[in-house]
Amino acid sequence: MSKKRDNEGCDLNMTPMIDVVFQLIIFFIVTINIADTKDENIQLEFGYHGQEVKTSEQSDTSAVTIDVAMPRAGFPEGRISVGNITIHKENLRTIVRSGRARFGDGFQVWVRGDWRATHGLVRKVMDLCAEEGIGRVTFIAISEAVTDKSRAHEKVYKELSTIRPRN
Repeated sequence: MSKKRDNEGCDLNMTPMIDVVFQLIIFFIVTINIADTKDENIQLEFGYHGQEVKTSEQSDTSAVTIDVAMPRAGFPEGRISVGNITIHKENLRTIVRSGRARFGDGFQVWVRGDWRATHGLVRKVMDLCAEEGIGRVTFIAISEAVTDKSRAHEKVYKELSTIRPRN
């Protein structure tokens, strides 16, 4: 003889599932906004002779863009940020390590370095990438002047580039 199953009291609690869905929605909204945000105070170096690279949206590779800004109020040694959020060395290490683990050798690091930033700050980023197995770091630059301040910098750059060592 078979027993009849009692289907009463078979409720499914949806509260935890709804909480998880909301957490995922918030996570994706935040990460999408972070990926598109950059430090607008950075004045990029001129790269007259540089090779043009595709942006991460145009290429099939994945990249993280790291901003290196000059010293200013609140950041006496300069500022390293990703998505316009200031990060410390260990947080940057975690980002680079997880990108490398996820995308392997196809993972790229792009540095948007302010031409007024110290070499030591840029060097910290480069050393960290080397420690995590990323041997090639791409520096983002612009090909032509866009503001009066950058035109003054362009003039100095052109003057310096015409100086040649004596034989």
